[in-house]
Amino acid sequence: MSIQIIPSRPSSDGAGVKIQRVHGFQNNGLDPFLMLDEIRSDNPDDYGAGFPAHPHRGIETLTYIRHGGFEHQDHLGNKGGVQSGEAQWMSAGRGIIHSEMPLQKDGLMHGFQLWLNLPASEKMKDPDWQDIGRDQLPWHSLENSELKVIGGEFTFDKETFSGPLQQLPGQAAVADICLNPGAEARLEQSEECTLLLYVYEGKLSVNGQTVGAQQMIKVTSESALEISSETGSGALLLSGIPLQERVAHYGPFVMNTQAEIDQAIQDYQQGTLTD
Repeated sequence: MSIQIIPSRPSSDGAGVKIQRVHGFQNNGLDPFLMLDEIRSDNPDDYGAGFPAHPHRGIETLTYIRHGGFEHQDHLGNKGGVQSGEAQWMSAGRGIIHSEMPLQKDGLMHGFQLWLNLPASEKMKDPDWQDIGRDQLPWHSLENSELKVIGGEFTFDKETFSGPLQQLPGQAAVADICLNPGAEARLEQSEECTLLLYVYEGKLSVNGQTVGAQQMIKVTSESALEISSETGSGALLLSGIPLQERVAHYGPFVMNTQAEIDQAIQDYQQGTLTD
Protein backbone atom coordinates (compact mmCIF):
# COMPACT_ATOMS: atom_id res chain seq x y z
CA MET A 1 0.00 0.00 0.00
CA SER A 2 1.15 3.52 -0.77
CA ILE A 3 -0.25 6.65 0.92
CA GLN A 4 1.02 10.08 -0.09
CA ILE A 5 -0.10 13.44 1.31
CA ILE A 6 -0.22 16.21 -1.30
CA PRO A 7 -0.68 19.78 -0.04
CA SER A 8 -2.80 22.30 -1.90
CA ARG A 9 -1.34 25.74 -2.60
CA PRO A 10 -2.90 29.20 -2.72
CA SER A 11 -3.21 30.43 -6.29
CA SER A 12 -5.40 32.55 -8.53
CA ASP A 13 -7.01 32.06 -11.91
CA GLY A 14 -9.44 33.72 -14.26
CA ALA A 15 -9.69 37.44 -13.50
CA GLY A 16 -7.95 37.04 -10.14
CA VAL A 17 -10.20 34.49 -8.41
CA LYS A 18 -8.45 33.18 -5.29
CA ILE A 19 -8.24 29.38 -5.09
CA GLN A 20 -6.51 26.44 -3.44
CA ARG A 21 -4.95 24.24 -6.14
CA VAL A 22 -3.62 20.69 -6.36
CA HIS A 23 -2.18 19.56 -9.69
CA GLY A 24 -0.07 16.75 -11.11
CA PHE A 25 0.98 18.02 -14.51
CA GLN A 26 4.73 17.60 -13.99
CA ASN A 27 4.72 13.85 -13.38
CA ASN A 28 1.10 12.99 -14.24
CA GLY A 29 0.87 11.80 -10.65
CA LEU A 30 -2.90 12.22 -10.34
CA ASP A 31 -3.72 10.26 -13.55
CA PRO A 32 -6.48 10.24 -14.85
CA PHE A 33 -7.07 13.49 -12.94
CA LEU A 34 -5.05 16.58 -13.78
CA MET A 35 -5.98 19.28 -11.31
CA LEU A 36 -8.38 20.17 -8.52
CA ASP A 37 -9.23 23.75 -7.55
CA GLU A 38 -11.18 24.76 -4.45
CA ILE A 39 -12.87 28.15 -4.15
CA ARG A 40 -13.91 29.08 -0.62
CA SER A 41 -14.49 32.66 0.46
CA ASP A 42 -17.20 34.96 1.76
CA ASN A 43 -15.30 37.99 0.41
CA PRO A 44 -16.66 38.95 -3.05
CA ASP A 45 -13.29 40.51 -3.90
CA ASP A 46 -11.91 36.96 -3.95
CA TYR A 47 -14.33 35.59 -6.57
CA GLY A 48 -16.41 38.45 -8.02
CA ALA A 49 -14.42 38.93 -11.25
CA GLY A 50 -14.99 35.29 -12.20
CA PHE A 51 -13.54 33.51 -15.21
CA PRO A 52 -14.15 35.53 -18.40
CA ALA A 53 -14.17 33.83 -21.81
CA HIS A 54 -11.22 31.46 -22.29
CA PRO A 55 -10.45 28.33 -24.39
CA HIS A 56 -9.83 24.67 -23.62
CA ARG A 57 -8.81 21.60 -25.59
CA GLY A 58 -8.17 17.99 -24.59
CA ILE A 59 -9.82 17.87 -21.16
CA GLU A 60 -13.09 17.43 -19.33
CA THR A 61 -14.06 19.56 -16.35
CA LEU A 62 -16.42 18.84 -13.49
CA THR A 63 -17.61 21.77 -11.39
CA TYR A 64 -19.34 21.07 -8.06
CA ILE A 65 -20.81 23.87 -5.96
CA ARG A 66 -21.50 23.47 -2.24
CA HIS A 67 -22.47 27.11 -1.62
CA GLY A 68 -23.10 29.95 -4.05
CA GLY A 69 -23.27 29.67 -7.80
CA PHE A 70 -21.64 30.18 -11.22
CA GLU A 71 -23.08 30.63 -14.69
CA HIS A 72 -21.58 28.92 -17.75
CA GLN A 73 -21.75 30.33 -21.28
CA ASP A 74 -19.91 28.99 -24.32
CA HIS A 75 -19.39 29.59 -28.05
CA LEU A 76 -21.96 26.90 -28.85
CA GLY A 77 -24.70 29.01 -27.28
CA ASN A 78 -25.02 26.91 -24.14
CA LYS A 79 -25.94 28.84 -21.00
CA GLY A 80 -26.76 27.51 -17.56
CA GLY A 81 -26.21 28.14 -13.89
CA VAL A 82 -24.97 25.73 -11.26
CA GLN A 83 -25.79 26.52 -7.64
CA SER A 84 -25.56 25.02 -4.14
CA GLY A 85 -25.62 21.24 -4.28
CA GLU A 86 -25.38 21.08 -8.07
CA ALA A 87 -22.70 20.14 -10.60
CA GLN A 88 -21.73 20.85 -14.19
CA TRP A 89 -19.80 18.69 -16.63
CA MET A 90 -18.01 19.94 -19.72
CA SER A 91 -15.99 18.11 -22.35
CA ALA A 92 -13.74 20.51 -24.23
CA GLY A 93 -12.86 17.96 -26.89
CA ARG A 94 -11.12 19.64 -29.84
CA GLY A 95 -12.03 23.09 -28.60
CA ILE A 96 -14.46 25.16 -26.57
CA ILE A 97 -14.49 28.81 -25.52
CA HIS A 98 -16.49 29.48 -22.38
CA SER A 99 -16.89 31.74 -19.38
CA GLU A 100 -17.79 30.99 -15.77
CA MET A 101 -19.11 33.99 -13.86
CA PRO A 102 -20.47 34.18 -10.29
CA LEU A 103 -24.23 34.33 -9.79
CA GLN A 104 -23.86 36.36 -6.60
CA LYS A 105 -22.36 39.66 -5.48
CA ASP A 106 -21.78 38.72 -1.85
CA GLY A 107 -21.94 35.80 0.56
CA LEU A 108 -20.11 32.47 0.79
CA MET A 109 -18.80 30.89 -2.39
CA HIS A 110 -17.57 27.33 -1.96
CA GLY A 111 -16.98 24.90 -4.76
CA PHE A 112 -14.56 22.78 -6.74
CA GLN A 113 -13.44 22.38 -10.31
CA LEU A 114 -11.82 19.13 -11.35
CA TRP A 115 -9.87 18.64 -14.59
CA LEU A 116 -9.88 15.14 -16.08
CA ASN A 117 -7.57 14.07 -18.89
CA LEU A 118 -9.19 12.88 -22.10
CA PRO A 119 -7.52 9.85 -23.67
CA ALA A 120 -5.65 10.55 -26.92
CA SER A 121 -8.40 8.91 -28.97
CA GLU A 122 -10.99 11.39 -27.66
CA LYS A 123 -9.07 14.67 -27.45
CA MET A 124 -10.42 15.93 -30.77
CA LYS A 125 -14.04 14.85 -30.33
CA ASP A 126 -16.95 17.29 -30.36
CA PRO A 127 -17.29 19.44 -27.23
CA ASP A 128 -20.24 18.84 -24.90
CA TRP A 129 -21.78 20.27 -21.73
CA GLN A 130 -24.37 19.28 -19.10
CA ASP A 131 -25.83 20.73 -15.90
CA ILE A 132 -26.64 18.25 -13.12
CA GLY A 133 -29.43 19.53 -10.88
CA ARG A 134 -29.84 19.06 -7.17
CA ASP A 135 -32.59 16.48 -7.70
CA GLN A 136 -30.08 14.25 -9.51
CA LEU A 137 -27.56 14.48 -6.65
CA PRO A 138 -29.21 13.17 -3.49
CA TRP A 139 -27.41 12.58 -0.22
CA HIS A 140 -27.16 8.87 0.68
CA SER A 141 -27.07 7.88 4.34
CA LEU A 142 -24.14 5.84 5.58
CA GLU A 143 -23.64 4.97 9.23
CA ASN A 144 -23.09 8.38 10.86
CA SER A 145 -22.12 9.86 7.47
CA GLU A 146 -23.61 11.16 4.22
CA LEU A 147 -22.46 10.53 0.66
CA LYS A 148 -23.27 12.38 -2.56
CA VAL A 149 -22.02 10.63 -5.72
CA ILE A 150 -21.61 12.95 -8.70
CA GLY A 151 -20.05 10.53 -11.17
CA GLY A 152 -19.17 6.85 -11.38
CA GLU A 153 -19.77 4.69 -8.33
CA PHE A 154 -18.38 3.97 -4.86
CA THR A 155 -18.91 0.95 -2.62
CA PHE A 156 -19.14 1.58 1.13
CA ASP A 157 -19.73 -1.26 3.57
CA LYS A 158 -20.73 -3.56 0.66
CA GLU A 159 -23.38 -1.16 -0.68
CA THR A 160 -22.77 0.52 -4.05
CA PHE A 161 -23.86 4.09 -4.76
CA SER A 162 -23.92 5.57 -8.28
CA GLY A 163 -23.96 9.08 -9.67
CA PRO A 164 -25.52 10.52 -12.85
CA LEU A 165 -22.24 10.88 -14.77
CA GLN A 166 -21.19 7.39 -15.86
CA GLN A 167 -18.78 7.98 -18.75
CA LEU A 168 -15.97 10.02 -17.28
CA PRO A 169 -12.42 9.33 -18.54
CA GLY A 170 -10.63 6.51 -16.79
CA GLN A 171 -13.94 5.23 -15.38
CA ALA A 172 -13.56 8.09 -12.93
CA ALA A 173 -15.80 8.42 -9.89
CA VAL A 174 -16.37 11.59 -7.87
CA ALA A 175 -18.24 12.03 -4.59
CA ASP A 176 -18.67 14.32 -1.60
CA ILE A 177 -18.58 12.60 1.79
CA CYS A 178 -19.47 14.24 5.10
CA LEU A 179 -18.53 12.34 8.25
CA ASN A 180 -20.08 13.19 11.61
CA PRO A 181 -17.92 13.09 14.75
CA GLY A 182 -16.92 9.52 15.53
CA ALA A 183 -17.93 8.22 12.09
CA GLU A 184 -16.25 5.20 10.51
CA ALA A 185 -16.72 3.93 6.94
CA ARG A 186 -15.13 1.18 4.86
CA LEU A 187 -14.52 2.04 1.20
CA GLU A 188 -13.94 -0.83 -1.21
CA GLN A 189 -12.27 -0.22 -4.56
CA SER A 190 -10.31 -1.88 -7.34
CA GLU A 191 -6.58 -2.06 -6.69
CA GLU A 192 -5.90 -0.78 -10.23
CA CYS A 193 -7.51 2.55 -9.38
CA THR A 194 -5.89 5.68 -8.08
CA LEU A 195 -7.86 7.01 -5.11
CA LEU A 196 -7.62 10.66 -4.07
CA LEU A 197 -9.28 12.27 -1.06
CA TYR A 198 -9.25 16.05 -0.70
CA VAL A 199 -10.26 17.20 2.78
CA TYR A 200 -12.09 20.52 2.68
CA GLU A 201 -13.22 20.59 6.30
CA GLY A 202 -11.99 19.09 9.56
CA LYS A 203 -9.65 16.10 9.77
CA LEU A 204 -10.03 12.47 8.81
CA SER A 205 -8.01 9.29 9.11
CA VAL A 206 -7.36 6.93 6.20
CA ASN A 207 -5.96 3.56 7.30
CA GLY A 208 -4.45 5.35 10.28
CA GLN A 209 -2.99 8.27 8.28
CA THR A 210 -4.33 11.65 9.43
CA VAL A 211 -5.25 14.18 6.75
CA GLY A 212 -6.07 17.81 7.52
CA ALA A 213 -8.08 20.46 5.74
CA GLN A 214 -6.83 21.58 2.30
CA GLN A 215 -4.71 18.46 1.96
CA MET A 216 -5.08 15.66 -0.57
CA ILE A 217 -4.17 12.06 0.08
CA LYS A 218 -3.30 9.65 -2.74
CA VAL A 219 -3.76 5.95 -2.12
CA THR A 220 -2.63 3.18 -4.46
CA SER A 221 -2.53 -0.63 -4.34
CA GLU A 222 -5.19 -1.04 -1.68
CA SER A 223 -8.52 -2.84 -2.08
CA ALA A 224 -10.23 -1.43 1.02
CA LEU A 225 -9.83 1.72 3.08
CA GLU A 226 -10.92 2.46 6.62
CA ILE A 227 -12.00 6.11 6.79
CA SER A 228 -12.86 7.74 10.11
CA SER A 229 -13.15 11.14 11.75
CA GLU A 230 -13.09 11.92 15.46
CA THR A 231 -14.27 15.52 15.09
CA GLY A 232 -16.26 15.38 11.84
CA SER A 233 -15.01 16.24 8.36
CA GLY A 234 -15.87 16.75 4.71
CA ALA A 235 -13.91 15.40 1.77
CA LEU A 236 -14.07 15.05 -1.98
CA LEU A 237 -13.42 11.46 -3.15
CA LEU A 238 -11.86 10.83 -6.55
CA SER A 239 -11.22 7.40 -8.03
CA GLY A 240 -10.07 6.46 -11.52
CA ILE A 241 -8.02 4.06 -13.62
CA PRO A 242 -4.80 5.74 -14.89
CA LEU A 243 -4.73 6.37 -18.64
CA GLN A 244 -0.93 5.98 -18.65
CA GLU A 245 -0.51 8.36 -21.57
CA ARG A 246 1.96 11.18 -22.11
CA VAL A 247 0.78 14.59 -20.94
CA ALA A 248 1.76 17.87 -22.59
CA HIS A 249 0.28 20.92 -20.88
CA TYR A 250 0.16 24.64 -21.56
CA GLY A 251 -2.41 26.81 -19.80
CA PRO A 252 -5.91 25.65 -20.78
CA PHE A 253 -4.67 23.02 -23.26
CA VAL A 254 -3.75 19.41 -22.36
CA MET A 255 -2.56 17.14 -25.17
CA ASN A 256 -0.07 14.29 -25.60
CA THR A 257 2.80 16.03 -27.40
CA GLN A 258 4.33 19.49 -27.58
CA ALA A 259 3.50 19.59 -31.31
CA GLU A 260 -0.18 19.18 -30.45
CA ILE A 261 0.08 21.97 -27.89
CA ASP A 262 1.70 24.23 -30.48
CA GLN A 263 -1.14 23.40 -32.87
CA ALA A 264 -3.76 24.23 -30.23
CA ILE A 265 -2.14 27.61 -29.57
CA GLN A 266 -1.96 28.34 -33.30
CA ASP A 267 -5.58 27.27 -33.82
CA TYR A 268 -6.73 29.58 -31.01
CA GLN A 269 -4.71 32.51 -32.30
CA GLN A 270 -6.09 32.00 -35.80
CA GLY A 271 -9.67 31.57 -34.60
CA THR A 272 -9.98 27.94 -35.70
CA LEU A 273 -9.78 26.15 -32.32
CA THR A 274 -13.48 25.33 -32.35
CA ASP A 275 -13.81 24.46 -36.06
